[in-house]
Amino acid sequence: MSTCPDPARSPSPIDALVQWRSDRCLARLHDELGAPGLAAAATLPGLSAAVDQHAAAVRDILRWGVDGSGRAGSAVLLAGYARGLLARAGTDTRAMGERVGTRWEDADWLVLRLLAVCALAAGTLFSTFPELDGVA
Repeated sequence: MSTCPDPARSPSPIDALVQWRSDRCLARLHDELGAPGLAAAATLPGLSAAVDQHAAAVRDILRWGVDGSGRAGSAVLLAGYARGLLARAGTDTRAMGERVGTRWEDADWLVLRLLAVCALAAGTLFSTFPELDGVA
């Protein structure tokens, strides 16, 4: 006996594409900015505290400030937020990484906010924000 996929459980092709693009966006953000920035935050307490504060703000914005956020996956919300920040600033992740270089202690608001997105997406803040468990 064969079973058909349950349409209520299977994502639509559009939903699957949105998820795939969001995962790609977050992976690129992590590779180009997040990995070196979060490594620096592990050794710089001030940077770590700033990223933690920005992560709390991002979490609150996505939870309370986005209509329908309960219906979208965490990765989709985080990627959309990051894309919006970069578009508003007229830049991309590679340029952000080049701008910071190795001077993470001098990271500006935008870099800190993007590092917070990376931290939330990577799950490095689950102990602080257990309600984001499952963020991809």
